[in-house]
Amino acid sequence: MVDIATRVWNHKWKIDPIVRSLIDNDFYKLLMCQSIFRNRPDAHVTFSLINRSSNIRLAELIDEGELREQLDHIQSLSLSRGESTFLRGNTFYGKRQMFRPDFMEWFENMRLPDYHLEKRDGQFELTFEGKWHEVMLWEIPALAVLMELRGRAVLHDMRKFELQVLYARAMTKLWEKIDHLRTLPDLRIADFGTRRRHSYLWQDWCVQAMVEGLGNNFVGTSNCHIAMKRDLEAIGTNAHELPMVFSALAENDTALRQAPYKVLADWHDEHEGNLRIILPDTYGTEGFLKGAPDWLAGWTGIRIDSGDPATGAETAIRWWKARGEDPTKKLVIFSDGLDTAKIAELHMQFAGRVRVSFGWGTLLTNDFRGLTQDDGLAPFSMVCKAIKANGKPTVKLSDNPNKAMGPASEIERYKRVFGVGQQEEMDVIV
Repeated sequence: MVDIATRVWNHKWKIDPIVRSLIDNDFYKLLMCQSIFRNRPDAHVTFSLINRSSNIRLAELIDEGELREQLDHIQSLSLSRGESTFLRGNTFYGKRQMFRPDFMEWFENMRLPDYHLEKRDGQFELTFEGKWHEVMLWEIPALAVLMELRGRAVLHDMRKFELQVLYARAMTKLWEKIDHLRTLPDLRIADFGTRRRHSYLWQDWCVQAMVEGLGNNFVGTSNCHIAMKRDLEAIGTNAHELPMVFSALAENDTALRQAPYKVLADWHDEHEGNLRIILPDTYGTEGFLKGAPDWLAGWTGIRIDSGDPATGAETAIRWWKARGEDPTKKLVIFSDGLDTAKIAELHMQFAGRVRVSFGWGTLLTNDFRGLTQDDGLAPFSMVCKAIKANGKPTVKLSDNPNKAMGPASEIERYKRVFGVGQQEEMDVIV
């Protein structure tokens, strides 16, 4: 087991780079990358960092030169032989050769494209522009770098024993959470915490703790590199990015209304089983399900990622029943702002009514709340999103209007096209 405090104390970044592999990334990004490589290879997309917690003035905490060093290091990375063998030959979701030979040949020779970085009003403006299947692979590493550099800035002046005590307290805090989760019968839970983790070493420690504490109830990790290293299932399907970009590329309102379903039709042709998970909230869950084609009701399950999670699950249950499906055979994955109390509540509320699973993110891999002066290590809300596609703005509405993004005029257009009415505002935890 790595002594994290000592590694932090003796830190040399070339020994512990924040991102150490091209597959130190979420599995869903690789699945989507292959789909985009196949279906939209010429789409030109811009991604941008968005710090929702504007009180965290990142450009005043993080040295720009150090940030550039880390980003430049990521651009130098390529797949190792072992990583290529893992992706080409491993079984994912019960299927061998999930990644096609033409995609793997491209990926083995790929280097991440250039980035643009500048400071403005105490924040970093970080953007990536280019072919969609290339620039999309910046999202998770960029978030991980900024999260970890912010943490390193807070830890910089701590002495060795202070660090030892800090990490001992954080480990105890997580183990108490695991002890709580052990009491839940038939729990299914995975690590979804790469994008806002405290550090790579800490995420790896958290995953090992979950393995030891929960055994088979811990079903895997979204992080491909850790999955490979720890011989775990790589977990993930698709994200809001797909319908956001497909919708931006739509030529008129009619095509826009069908774009979220066109995305899933492509996915349906490529994947089966537990990879057929609907993410319905990009433009509002109620409207999405109301207009969904019948074949989507046959998919394995649904992921609830915004709004009130219980309301989202009840909506899905009613929809399945109305379409003649048995909800007890369907999978509901909760993944928004989870911690142990909410996990336990949802698990007990829906046990026996659906197959329940959880993707536990920031409050698994970055819960240092209350452990430092002025709560300097508390997690905050930062995303890296596609903001333009072929020069046209992207939009996300979500089931929580506080997560909406895009130009105001386009948000109103999308609300009209997708029939989104009054929405309940909820705090964005992480």
